Amino acid sequence: LLLEAGANPNAAVGNRFPPHSLEHPGDRLTAIYGAAGRLHDPEMTRLLLEAGADPNDNESLYHSLEDHDRSLPCTRLLLAAGTRVAGTNALAHVLDYDHFDGLTWLLAQTPPGAEDMNRLLGWALHRQRSARHVQALLAAGADANLRLHNGISAYKAAAMSGLQDVADLLQQAGAGESLSVTEEFLAACARADASRARALLAGHSGLIASLSAAELRHLPLAAMIGLDDAVRLMVSLGWPVAVRGGDIDGSALNWAVFRGNPSLAAFLLDHGASWRERHGYNSDVLGTLSWASLNEPRDDGDWHACAEVLLAHGLPRATRMEAADPTSPYVRVKIDGRELTFADDVADVLLEEQPPPA
Repeated sequence: LLLEAGANPNAAVGNRFPPHSLEHPGDRLTAIYGAAGRLHDPEMTRLLLEAGADPNDNESLYHSLEDHDRSLPCTRLLLAAGTRVAGTNALAHVLDYDHFDGLTWLLAQTPPGAEDMNRLLGWALHRQRSARHVQALLAAGADANLRLHNGISAYKAAAMSGLQDVADLLQQAGAGESLSVTEEFLAACARADASRARALLAGHSGLIASLSAAELRHLPLAAMIGLDDAVRLMVSLGWPVAVRGGDIDGSALNWAVFRGNPSLAAFLLDHGASWRERHGYNSDVLGTLSWASLNEPRDDGDWHACAEVLLAHGLPRATRMEAADPTSPYVRVKIDGRELTFADDVADVLLEEQPPPA
């Protein structure tokens, strides 16, 4: 109705999310960004495209990939309309998800040389993507002999991340090389190959104590990408449990709580981890629980159970703060002398006064 009445299909508003505001808006957010990138509504996206909306806003294609519908209908509509891929960072974003079809669609509409395939190969390894993802990037021009920003080869990075199928693929492409004892140990840990890891430790006393700061970060990195068996093995071998790393520069416990993984959180707490362990956003595991319960970064996360695990390992109870907005689905509490906000089910676990039974 609005389009028929003359509404502009390219209408936009300024981004008002902090640090931007109504008075000082940020980048333009278009109507088609709202349809394809936020609502993931294919019918609305189609209507706007047919009315002449320009999807080349550097937002719509990128955020269309966040659709829970694995068929990515809005992404396909945007690509069918000729939306530009190069320069949108959509190729990197699709590697944030295990969506091989989406990767191939985007690659098919990326002119040769328009994107840095080596950067994308490094990101694919960081995101633990499969051999077929890597094969698609190699076919698009990525160099199998790539050295990552830390000087480690793509082959060694794959091996030390437990991606043996990817390492085998890179070796077949001519990029194989021998691993040092330390690198072989890290690779065995990432594969959760306990017998090989223990054998290497037995033959090289002090191996863990000799690991560099970058090598020690393999523990939080394993927790970040969900290699739970690897984390359990590393900790059981004597790895320093509080070492920090990964995207939030957090400990393995921070990552377990971030992912909503109560089983791993309990294991780490049983092996010396503390809810006071810090991360790079000026808080600790309690702050991680707050943010994750509100934003739910994973579909399979159980932050309610994580709260129960933390309470069982010494986290103090909370007291309820007066709600500024009684209609809010979130609850503000005071805990450990701090005011924090949690999703209501997590707050119910943390509060001293438990809700009455339903």
